[in-house]
Amino acid sequence: MVTLAEVAQHAGVSASTVSYVLSGKRSISATTRQRVEQSIRELGYHPNAGARALASSRSNIIALMVPLRTDMYVPVMMEIAIAVATTARTHGYDVLLLTGEEGPDAVRRVTGSGLADAMILMDVQLDDERLPLLRGTDQPAVLIGLPADTAGLTCVDLDFTATGALCVEYLAKLGHRDVAVIGEAPAVYERHTGFAERTLDGLRARARELGVRLLHRPCEGGYGAMAATLARILDERPGTTGFVVQNESAVEPLLALLRQQGRAVPEDVSVLAICPEQVAVQASVRLTSVAIPAQEMGRHAVERLVAKLDGRGESEVVLLEPELTVRASTGPAPASP
Repeated sequence: MVTLAEVAQHAGVSASTVSYVLSGKRSISATTRQRVEQSIRELGYHPNAGARALASSRSNIIALMVPLRTDMYVPVMMEIAIAVATTARTHGYDVLLLTGEEGPDAVRRVTGSGLADAMILMDVQLDDERLPLLRGTDQPAVLIGLPADTAGLTCVDLDFTATGALCVEYLAKLGHRDVAVIGEAPAVYERHTGFAERTLDGLRARARELGVRLLHRPCEGGYGAMAATLARILDERPGTTGFVVQNESAVEPLLALLRQQGRAVPEDVSVLAICPEQVAVQASVRLTSVAIPAQEMGRHAVERLVAKLDGRGESEVVLLEPELTVRASTGPAPASP
């Protein structure tokens, strides 16, 4: 194990100077700091975590709150979590993963115990019950998601309102006038989860502007639930020629059911998904999609949190612009008989 004294000798400085570089308690010249940091890298020095926490009053840990619910697509949540962990590591932080559905209790536990220096919260609801506690503490926090009231908060998310609008615009340009939205599980809307509600807002507002008839139906996902949902949609709107799917587990069942009914994609119906890139390209029909930028969301969240920890960050809302990629699942609306 390399010691602090060995780092000091290698850098040609005192042990206290190395300690000040690590703790940030005193101002050190840029030249000296760079020399010490280079020695740390070359020697592979790792400060003792307990001693470092006592010296700096920091744990160098970020708490990531990811409630893992059965009605959410876990691979996306985990991709964001991995991006948070890898980005945090480049800034010298480790990540404490909290996966329980504890709500405010988890926030109280982190802020009251000193477990972590800061928090990142996921699965944000429009009226999230964790927010009053966040606003009442000095501990830095970033939300991956958007509540209804963002005052005093730092949030990072895909612009889901713009995403919904973009999906309707694209299908309308292809001539589709009856569009069905296959949404997340009903519980997601019952919780007023931000991303789902905002997507719907964008879909509905743009559909009204463009004269597109829009029908939204939540779906549990899986073959049986998708079969019942599709039957209901086609019973209510038999002229439906466009589908927007915001439910990864419903994608493949939908495509299979359309094939069984003799509805060709994209000749008879077009399917557009809001989903991870991997889901879109690995589907039985390569899907036109708006990708979920999971890695970018995780990276932006950590960078803004680190800025807050360094005293540089201010409250802000960062919305990532949606990008639509055209593939094989969409085409012009079929001519009316």
